[in-house]
Amino acid sequence: MDVRWKQRFQNYEKAFFRLKEAIDKEELNELERNGLIQRFEFTLDLAWKVLKDFLEEKGFVFKPSPKDTLRMAQQGEYIDYAQELIDGLDIRNTLSHDYSGEKFIRLEAVLRQETYIALEKLYQFLSGEN
Repeated sequence: MDVRWKQRFQNYEKAFFRLKEAIDKEELNELERNGLIQRFEFTLDLAWKVLKDFLEEKGFVFKPSPKDTLRMAQQGEYIDYAQELIDGLDIRNTLSHDYSGEKFIRLEAVLRQETYIALEKLYQFLSGEN
């Protein structure tokens, strides 16, 4: 039986490993920085969507917005890092309007040390459920 969250998880897995490849690179030129931001945005969007599908499969009924989904997953005790992912959504929104690169420089450490770690934990959790 095809389960929606498992199908979406395959896309998340691919996106996560592409993001990991960019995260593993320490010194980034402007083109690489832009690529990291794109991979981050794409992975983060898939993260909350696969989690939404997972929760719906478990019988949860809720407004499917990114932040509500993350909070619901934490309330359901599936994850304990919702705030790090919510902060990541805020970073995504900030970086989508950063044309100078200055905001990226300010937020890069948080992206690498908090949001990415939370995305990795989500990957590990969902891998175990799959």
